[in-house]
Amino acid sequence: MSEQTKMDRRDFVAATAALAVTAATAEAQAQVIERDVAIKTPDGTCDAAFFHPATGAHAGVLVWADAFGLRPGLRELGKRLAAEGYSVLVPNPFYRAAKAPVVEMPPDFARDRAKITPLMATVTAAGAAERDAAAYISWLDAQPQVDKSKKIGTQGYCMGGPLIMKTAAAVPNRVGAAASFHGGGLTTATDTSPHLLIPKMKARLYFGIATNDDAQQPESKTILRTSCDAAKATAEIEVYAQAQHGWCMADTTAYHRESAEKAWTKLLALYKAALA
Repeated sequence: MSEQTKMDRRDFVAATAALAVTAATAEAQAQVIERDVAIKTPDGTCDAAFFHPATGAHAGVLVWADAFGLRPGLRELGKRLAAEGYSVLVPNPFYRAAKAPVVEMPPDFARDRAKITPLMATVTAAGAAERDAAAYISWLDAQPQVDKSKKIGTQGYCMGGPLIMKTAAAVPNRVGAAASFHGGGLTTATDTSPHLLIPKMKARLYFGIATNDDAQQPESKTILRTSCDAAKATAEIEVYAQAQHGWCMADTTAYHRESAEKAWTKLLALYKAALA
């Protein structure tokens, strides 16, 4: 058999396997139930999307969006995660100011910055995310599709990175896993820096850092590592060398498929290990 024939056969097998995985994923997503929900919080009523498998009760997951908020791309992410066997809540983080969606995709920073900045301030204000997190987790625990014997997972993107830390610290007895992907402002010089909350957490942690974020703040990963070690927190921290800030979001120009799929694999491994 020639080397070319061997390569052709390997390519064929790889392509066939990839198609089989795609078909299986599509079938699983077809079994996911999606519905819009309204959640009462101390600050108002949050519009959100809830995804879960068609049958059974499963570990709950709270997804914190990036600065572009709840939109079709985040709904697809929620549906994909539910297909893996989780009951997933994706809130509109900006519900205090506007219903979702709030930004036309793909985003244009020159066009959208003036709108996004004050919206972000509504959820990053002192105590806001903590109040929201408690309300969202309480809502999840009241759903028959959520198995309350299992821990809650939370994941966040960009601005959602600090929010998963606030969530894990605010509801430590329920949150068993927290993952940040290209999170911004995880460590700051202020006395309200998210990394200072690590001693309050009981969750297993994961921090995926974009290469350009690491270049701008190279000391951040060391601060996170030192803080986690001091608190005896189980944590994995890594820089994605090929990925720019925002790489997980398929509806943005920063999307990097290979790195996004690696992040997805890391997320599922984290939840499998910690949401028992």
